[in-house]
Amino acid sequence: MAPKIGSVVVAIVVSLATVSLVAGSSGTATFYTPPYTPSACTGFQQEGTMIAAASDALWGGGAACGKRLAVTCTGATNQGVPHPCTGRSVTVKVVDYCPAGCRGTIDLSQEAFAAIANPDAGKILIEYHEYGLRSKSGWLEGK
Repeated sequence: MAPKIGSVVVAIVVSLATVSLVAGSSGTATFYTPPYTPSACTGFQQEGTMIAAASDALWGGGAACGKRLAVTCTGATNQGVPHPCTGRSVTVKVVDYCPAGCRGTIDLSQEAFAAIANPDAGKILIEYHEYGLRSKSGWLEGK
């Protein structure tokens, strides 16, 4: 019987860990407009438009560079646009730093912001989590 109880305990622990990963972190997002280069992580290398700049809360002295974040709008931060969310999520790559005074946890490209919210809102509530697993040779995409 002991092996069965041990298996059940392991299954419960794994399930709880998975739930906490799915929940992600809460914060706010703003957006910035082109040109998107130069950037703190990649200089003049173009990284497309599904990109973001990390605030001090995420930057970690540059450790955020290259991280992929799944970002979802969860609500409004102001009364001007009371229901800004589109119901979609977007995956962005951190390519830049949003310096002190940054108005959001994550500063999304204009295109990424528009995919998840009405740009007229300017600033939104979000949930985000790191997407995929980073290895020495690159990213393994999450499913």
